[in-house]
Amino acid sequence: MTHPFLDLAPLSAARFAAIEDRVARLLGTGQDVVIMQGEALLPLEGAIRGTAGPGTTALNVITGPYGQTFGNWLRDCGATVIDLAVPFHTAVTADQIREAFAEHPEIDFVSLVHAEAATGNTNPVAEIGEVVRAHGALFYLDAVASIGAEPVLPDAWGVDLCVIGAQKAMGGPAGVSAVSVSERAWARMAANPRAPRRSYLSLLDWKERWVDGGRKALLHAPAQLEMLALEACVERIEGVGLEAVMGRHRAAALATRAGAVALGAGLEPYVYDDREAAPVATTLRVPAGVVASEVVARALASESALPLAAGGGALAKEMIRVNHYGVDATVGAVRGSLAALGAALAEEGLGVDVEGALRAVDAGWV
Repeated sequence: MTHPFLDLAPLSAARFAAIEDRVARLLGTGQDVVIMQGEALLPLEGAIRGTAGPGTTALNVITGPYGQTFGNWLRDCGATVIDLAVPFHTAVTADQIREAFAEHPEIDFVSLVHAEAATGNTNPVAEIGEVVRAHGALFYLDAVASIGAEPVLPDAWGVDLCVIGAQKAMGGPAGVSAVSVSERAWARMAANPRAPRRSYLSLLDWKERWVDGGRKALLHAPAQLEMLALEACVERIEGVGLEAVMGRHRAAALATRAGAVALGAGLEPYVYDDREAAPVATTLRVPAGVVASEVVARALASESALPLAAGGGALAKEMIRVNHYGVDATVGAVRGSLAALGAALAEEGLGVDVEGALRAVDAGWV
């Protein structure tokens, strides 16, 4: 059997480089951008292992589960790690970063998640970047969930390693990801004897064999279908306009928060402050005595395609996530999610106002 996807001509180095250039324009960066052939965990881990080692003192900001993962990787590299953990219902502040530097002036690496889809918060990277830049530390940012939902500007914010993935707000493939790398970050990797080399995790391999070679010969056979899907995804965003895509995500978040409050039954936004709520996903706290995972299961039983999930781990008891990103950043997805949650909460014997919630969604969609 044959299929059009199986009979494509090999992806050329020139086309691969052109896709990287389009991703760089999306990020507004003049830094090198490398598209890695795997899900975003690949460059997330590769960037840490490339730049951290026994001589590194890292400030690792924890506003959700990915911050915890980064701390584990940093410790595994031999780095001294100072964790700055804040409650998952809020965001870290630039003042907290500044205070950490004052207490530990030896910090030379900062790891931060921009938007935590798992907990629904987003961090003020522009303000934090100013503090990190003034201190002189290397700045590592996970922008996988935020890209396409809110501004991601590595150059303007002084980010040295900015990792993105296309599978959330961009509405693209999960099988490829990208990282922008500053000259400072490349120099840190080159000086790090523990940086992966001749490895799938190695960013230095891409630097030496791809970037420095003028992007003429690929390291290995690319993930062709995923690369073409990424190209199509970026092309769609360029056609609609990044501002319009981000506006759709902002509207979805505001409408979900307004609708949840109007729904009643004690359901409320998990992240208290609108300014700290991620546009990529809204988390909701269930009332006492209600188990979030059970509410979600009942809601999905009526319509399994709704973008609903319970929180991970211990949060499964108290948190519901409305993942209104990508194709689900629509008023229909938000309305459907709140209507299903209302029906599920009503089964608990709780008083809900579904019609009021839907009116609030429509009014909040701006």
